[in-house]
Amino acid sequence: MQLRYVFSELGQGLRRNLTMHLAVVLTLFVSLTLVGVGVMFNQQAAKAAEQWGNELQITVYLCRSNDPTPVCPNDVTDAQKAEIATVVEENPEVATYRFESSQQALDKARELYGAELFAGDNPAITVDDMPQSIWITLEDPEKYEGITSAVQGLDGVAKVRDMRDQIAPILWMMKAMQSVALGTAAFLVFAALLLVANTIRLAAFARRKEIGIMRWIGASTLYIALPFLLEALVTAIVGVLLAGGTLAGFVYFGIERLSANQLKFIPWIGWSEFWMAFASVAVLGPLLTLLPTLVLTRKYLKV
Repeated sequence: MQLRYVFSELGQGLRRNLTMHLAVVLTLFVSLTLVGVGVMFNQQAAKAAEQWGNELQITVYLCRSNDPTPVCPNDVTDAQKAEIATVVEENPEVATYRFESSQQALDKARELYGAELFAGDNPAITVDDMPQSIWITLEDPEKYEGITSAVQGLDGVAKVRDMRDQIAPILWMMKAMQSVALGTAAFLVFAALLLVANTIRLAAFARRKEIGIMRWIGASTLYIALPFLLEALVTAIVGVLLAGGTLAGFVYFGIERLSANQLKFIPWIGWSEFWMAFASVAVLGPLLTLLPTLVLTRKYLKV
């Protein structure tokens, strides 16, 4: 196989259909960016739910040392925790539950507000200031009064927090923005597929004489199709890089420099979530161009 011929055909193909390739790149860029934004919104909603709970969760805070709550003269004991766990486990309104230790609560606060607030000889908050808690997921969001009344008043329980009315609109907004981004991306992905198909058809028509000669001298289908596949790969790589750069700019300027400084009470996503979104885009981009190219070259290269 002569690679010089393959890369020569690749260069000619990119120049010959430059406007079509630019259209494919721009469509891929926008659609992949929206896919990445949708993936990051999904992770943002999961991160917010991990911090605050979701629309199905209520939280039971347990007594701690020097608790200001009048019903908490002492730190909750192991026996009291076991009794509370039994009441929660046997309640039919409860789907699942989990304990959160004081250290886990401190780690979440440290991640949200920054480590400097908790460092030094006199940190603002220590592990002793963070209460243990039980995060309860309900079977039905409308049925919570039974479990609330069952645990409220038990020894070792400081208070029961139900923030679902405050959390639900925020989570709904995040999920709505995710749905809009992914829905728009789906239309653009369809448009990208049509553009890829049209580009291949035009390229095969422009090269019909060369393809006929190569068929006549016995060139394999893979050898003839390789320039088409490389063109598709090049457009995908450019589209992925543009989308990745836009997503990185969104994380840096939109979250780290703006939102994370002005809205510190929200647990924002960061670079680890960006790399996950970029990995999704990096896999999807080549698939969107290579798969239709593989299918359509079998049709259009039959000269």
